[in-house]
Amino acid sequence: MSEREVPGELDPQDAKLVTLARGARGRVGAVEGAAVRDTTGRTYSGASVALAHLQVSALALAVAQAAASGATGLEAAALVTGQDTLADSDVAAVRDLGGPGVPVLRVGTDGGLRARTTT
Repeated sequence: MSEREVPGELDPQDAKLVTLARGARGRVGAVEGAAVRDTTGRTYSGASVALAHLQVSALALAVAQAAASGATGLEAAALVTGQDTLADSDVAAVRDLGGPGVPVLRVGTDGGLRARTTT
């Protein structure tokens, strides 16, 4: 995985992922929100879960929802976070369902694109 800084605007489909991820985060006041788009164009979102006996990252949850809904591949993923890097385990989860070459966007809590990496 190599992450690179990418200033600028998002294409409309990736902007939709960011909107969904921000919404998932905001609805429950979670630390992170994420969204993924499968190869048929369907989208799935999730927020990080931090319970006493269950910890799930937002991106892992979005991937799990896609897989549980029958998705067989991913086109793109977005994570809204205040962190400066993507967790290797999150990128691995996207790779598990999407394979190599899936773009993963790291977006700040303000909605600005911070970096883009690929699986």
